[in-house]
Amino acid sequence: MFQNFDAPSRAHPIRDRLVALRAQLARAGLQGFVVPHADEYQGEYIPAASERLAWLTGFTGSAGAAVVLAGEAAVFVDGRYTLQVRDQVDVNDFTPEDLIGHPPHQWLKGKLSQGDRIGYDPRLLTLAEARRFEAVCQGAGATFVALDENPVDAIWADRPLPPLSQVMPQPDELAGETADSKIRRMQEVLADKGVDAAILAQSDSIAWTFNIRGADVPHNPVVLSYALLRRDERPILYVDGRKLSNAVRDQLSERADIKEERAFLTDLAQLGTEGRRVLVDPQSTPALFAKTLTDAKGVLVEGADPVVLPKARKNAVELDGTRRAHRRDGAAMTRFLAWLDQNGANGRETEISVARKLEQFRAEAGAADDMPLLEISFDTISGAGPDGAIVHYRVNESTDRPIESGTLYLVDSGAQYRDGTTDITRTIAIGTPTAEMRDRFTRVLKGHIALATARFPQGTTGAQLDTLARHALWQAGLDYDHGTGHGVGVFLSVHEGPVRISKAGHLPPEPGMILSNEPGYYKTGAYGIRIENLIVVTPPEPIAGGDREMLGFETITLAPIDRNLIEVALLSPAERAWLDAYHARVRETLAPSLEGDDLAFLLASTQPLGA
Repeated sequence: MFQNFDAPSRAHPIRDRLVALRAQLARAGLQGFVVPHADEYQGEYIPAASERLAWLTGFTGSAGAAVVLAGEAAVFVDGRYTLQVRDQVDVNDFTPEDLIGHPPHQWLKGKLSQGDRIGYDPRLLTLAEARRFEAVCQGAGATFVALDENPVDAIWADRPLPPLSQVMPQPDELAGETADSKIRRMQEVLADKGVDAAILAQSDSIAWTFNIRGADVPHNPVVLSYALLRRDERPILYVDGRKLSNAVRDQLSERADIKEERAFLTDLAQLGTEGRRVLVDPQSTPALFAKTLTDAKGVLVEGADPVVLPKARKNAVELDGTRRAHRRDGAAMTRFLAWLDQNGANGRETEISVARKLEQFRAEAGAADDMPLLEISFDTISGAGPDGAIVHYRVNESTDRPIESGTLYLVDSGAQYRDGTTDITRTIAIGTPTAEMRDRFTRVLKGHIALATARFPQGTTGAQLDTLARHALWQAGLDYDHGTGHGVGVFLSVHEGPVRISKAGHLPPEPGMILSNEPGYYKTGAYGIRIENLIVVTPPEPIAGGDREMLGFETITLAPIDRNLIEVALLSPAERAWLDAYHARVRETLAPSLEGDDLAFLLASTQPLGA
């Protein structure tokens, strides 16, 4: 299994760790310390060796931070984790705060005194994050101090070793473009920007550029490494040599210089000494890298990671591979839904047992299609009843809840195949749903359809599109506290920038981008609802009678949506037509891959509404 369900260890009480950290800070003459959920590579998902926030606080979400002062401490989470944080963290030790509405630097502003020294690890904060803290500290007459050694590491006695997965090439026939071609394109970008080099600090940017994959981070097929793109010379890939077989090293050496990671800061300093102009993304580059460059008199040119947009604009080969992956995954998901339909109310299944069953179906589908399941794309969110209301719930052996009749079951899951990454959420009625459940589900479905059918001009932002998915909920005084859509990679990160569909999504979707469409509704202590498909932004096309071409979306996820939860009277004729057409496509596409009871379930669950 790619997911384990072990309960978090509490061998050493969190309070003891907090006391030890405060003692460490006192010895260093510090009045506080910032602990982000980040590693040295600024990824959202990080290896066990970098889970400092979880080790210190108990909070295991994929986004957050903590600030520890001598007399108080706070843990910051976004809307996805407001319930989870209170389940995992002792609020007597860490006060939960809103990561978005009251971020750490603002919280710290009201706590500082003249002369305070607040420490941070400059490898773990981006340049932009460090600047926000520095400004707050300066305004209070305090100092934000970059530390050579992380004080959490100093007290984390049983810290896991860093990962050492083997690097594997991503074949050109799946990437759709050679690494040499990508490097030339990036060098042209550097020339246009008038810079000599660019720092690549994000692991998925490096994986895409060099057409490589790895397994350094759970569920994310990336290699933890750094890279320097150089305008007039070969790029340099900084990677632990133990991750490279002789064959892979030889292949990479055809297009890049290969160095150990420890050489990276030395080379940055050399660029500075030479007065080179280096492109740095302040949102993703560790503060240490910028400081190393500027201390050596290099010229810092701030701008976006040059790889992020090209990576997000999928080419035709990547899109074809992703569609194949979704057909395979849709068959597995339909087999799972058929199995759940027969077994969900038998009183023997639990959140863990059904999550294991879903992974089994995915493995079988990959084997049958000669495209093995290489990983799941994130820990499966398997939430029964009230656990479904915890947006990013992660079941473990201590929280495992039985699947019971008369409840809703929410499963958000995905797979990593060599040709594509999937992410799908379905909410299923176990037994007979209440009228309220049907009403809420249908409003979420209306929002899902509104986004799936949207036509919009180029330049429309993710925030503008986000309102479409919320409108039906808003009319009933309802909403949800997470974004509606995120980017998705191709056998890469399931959460990919830079575009997102959310209240804070200020960039416009572009043709070829893969995004999620996942509105939801959550009733604390009762149930959760989410419907998620992946969608591809389609090129601009004319609309009959219109005077401007419009972009749109192609839905690529294929699996039935629970008709038992739909209040048909709430749907417009156009919405009914969309759902019937979607189900007809699901049926036509998946039927050849299914047989027996699975096929019978598919045919029954994709009938037109009212049939």
